[in-house]
Amino acid sequence: MTSNSGNAARSGGFGSLPASRRGALKTAALAVLLFSVVLAPRHAEAAPASPAGARVYLMRGVLNIFSLGLDQIAARLQAQGIPASVHNYIPWASVADDAAAEYRSGRANIIILVGHSSGATCLPAMVERLSQQGVPVKLAIGLDSVFHTSLSGRVGKYINFYVANGAGTPVVGTRNLQGTLENVDVENVPGVGHLTIDKNEVMQQKVIAAIDAAVASGPGIAPVPRAAPVARKPGVATPAASPKRAAAN
Repeated sequence: MTSNSGNAARSGGFGSLPASRRGALKTAALAVLLFSVVLAPRHAEAAPASPAGARVYLMRGVLNIFSLGLDQIAARLQAQGIPASVHNYIPWASVADDAAAEYRSGRANIIILVGHSSGATCLPAMVERLSQQGVPVKLAIGLDSVFHTSLSGRVGKYINFYVANGAGTPVVGTRNLQGTLENVDVENVPGVGHLTIDKNEVMQQKVIAAIDAAVASGPGIAPVPRAAPVARKPGVATPAASPKRAAAN
């Protein structure tokens, strides 16, 4: 007796079928195989995209040696794929112009500013200079600005972290401000002082979390509704608005 098992194996299991049926089944099996290959996931293309388009400028304070926590923040941002650079506050105008050039070239569509001490004091001037050049600032974060400053121009959100019982001061918004201003007193955060606010782990996490949220939300800045002008009676002065202090989260 002759066994057909060898022939069946050589024919792909179709050895007992007529030649015409074997050919049709082989063609169908090949088509199913090719279809499954086409639909298979391409793992090489599934890698998440880096947050391209964001650019963070960090401004050190006086003497360029007391704000080294900004270097730590920049390194942590770069590890996430967010371009960040650290600068002394003195040439703040040229740094703002560089940011404007990056924005206009299309290499950056999200501009973020961070500053400590005198580097925080110059941030409102940078926001206004960029606004004059048609460049919106998505986020600006000041760490204990040492002088009273006022904020105008276009900025998505400006967060001023300051130590109320130290050298820091609130930032005052002007009528020309288009954006959100938050003054946050962090005097109760353990270990925070004027020379340590940029190096404190809690504060670094707050700064990076705010930057991550700004990058994740994209380049757009929502328009800010303007309040209707208040009618004033002749000879009656309008009291100046006092800056709002918020408790640290």
